[in-house]
Amino acid sequence: MDRRSFLKSSAAMAAGAFAPLPGFADSPAAGGPTVLMLQSRVIEVEGKAASVLGIAQPDGTRGLFTDVSTPFHVQVRNGLDTESLIHWHGLTPPYRQDGVPYVAAPPIPAGGRQDYDFKLDIAGTFWMHSHVGFQEQHLLSAPLIIRDGASERAGRQEIVIMLHDFSFRSPEEIYAGLRQRKGGGELAMASMKLPGAAGQGTTGQKTTGQGTAGQGTTAAAMEAKPDLNDVDYDAFLANDRTLADPDIVGVEPGGRVRLRIINGSAATNFWIGLGALRGTLIAVDGMAVKPMALNTMPLAVAQRADILLDLPAGTGAFPILAQVEGKTDRTGIVLATMGAKVGRVEKNAAMPAPAVTLDFEQSLTAAKPLAPQEAGILRDVLLTGDMQAYVWSMDNQVYPKITPIMVSAGKRVEFVMKNETMMSHPMHLHGHSFQVVAVNGRRFSGAVRDTVLVTPQASVTIAFDTDNVGRWAFHCHNLYHLEAGMMAVVDYEGVRMPQLL
Repeated sequence: MDRRSFLKSSAAMAAGAFAPLPGFADSPAAGGPTVLMLQSRVIEVEGKAASVLGIAQPDGTRGLFTDVSTPFHVQVRNGLDTESLIHWHGLTPPYRQDGVPYVAAPPIPAGGRQDYDFKLDIAGTFWMHSHVGFQEQHLLSAPLIIRDGASERAGRQEIVIMLHDFSFRSPEEIYAGLRQRKGGGELAMASMKLPGAAGQGTTGQKTTGQGTAGQGTTAAAMEAKPDLNDVDYDAFLANDRTLADPDIVGVEPGGRVRLRIINGSAATNFWIGLGALRGTLIAVDGMAVKPMALNTMPLAVAQRADILLDLPAGTGAFPILAQVEGKTDRTGIVLATMGAKVGRVEKNAAMPAPAVTLDFEQSLTAAKPLAPQEAGILRDVLLTGDMQAYVWSMDNQVYPKITPIMVSAGKRVEFVMKNETMMSHPMHLHGHSFQVVAVNGRRFSGAVRDTVLVTPQASVTIAFDTDNVGRWAFHCHNLYHLEAGMMAVVDYEGVRMPQLL
């Protein structure tokens, strides 16, 4: 199929996907909810048609762009042929509206709908995604941008970049392959704890054998190296496109731009590169940080970054790239002024990107840190697993066969997350914003976030206030680790919860 025919057929399919479901009005009544449709769609990846999923309003707008002064009044309509449920990543709604199946609420059946209505309390770059099975890998996600009016008054052009990893294989096939891995060596040893490792791993002699997190070390484990990428993907996408046909965004010479970058990947950490430009990082995960000038930065799974750019005067084209951790693969968009010549950007860099460490995390400072308060609850949380069997866990418990982590309302809580494996884990706590307050025991006033990467053999301490009573998911945001059991539930003491499991 040539590109023109492909786009024509895709547009027709999209139009059909956005048709109202039986029994639903074409649009909400005046003052009614914003409608978000869950639907199938077709995109082009490396010249091939690919069937994926998506979240859009009836007019085709992907996701939701709103203002912090506007209540979150949304109706999700499930146009898929299977059940689904959407999580508002980074928001702090009442827990029954959080969108985690059988933790917060039952899933929405095929053809069904669900209303959401709560107040917003902060502006920032957030996103929405399915929390059902592997739907997130099928691209069932979208931006969720909450403005405060200041960005419009600042006269900056707002550009959203949403990153994804993509495979023509089904995620079920990918997951089955991960579970079938056998044998010793580096991959098998990736689950083994290395006592005395100082944050990023240790080397030594190597033998074969099978390890389980939390057990003692052997000579086999001593040469284990971090395993950066579980999955070999076919492509990496920025706004649903590869660098073979990138999204080209028009900008003004000397223009002022606000990049809102969302890592919506299922399992891939990126390095963001601004090329010839330098920017100022002003927020991570929707929360303000002390401004930092930079040209490159890491962005782990589920994290977001807001970067201000002041473009040079004159005609020009400026690639904004995202390179895969540990690989040469990359994706991105191009900012281009009128009349600029846009050359081809190769999809592979000259050199592999380095592993993401905690160095950058330790350089961030919250613009509005948590108020000083002694922790009333201090708890170790072990990130554990068996890479050979591909079973991932927290405190050696595999979800859903877990004991909830109990907290009390009105307390300052600190979780010391200790990664006993040789893979990084982007850890996400629902219903709360937390501050990163220590890395490997070193205290500092780090960023306020909702997702933080805990690198191999490292510890990261987060602090948060128990000010949102409910039952909350706490999990690794690598989708395959989550599916393999790396999830816990944080429950408030003395609160009667409905039994949804």
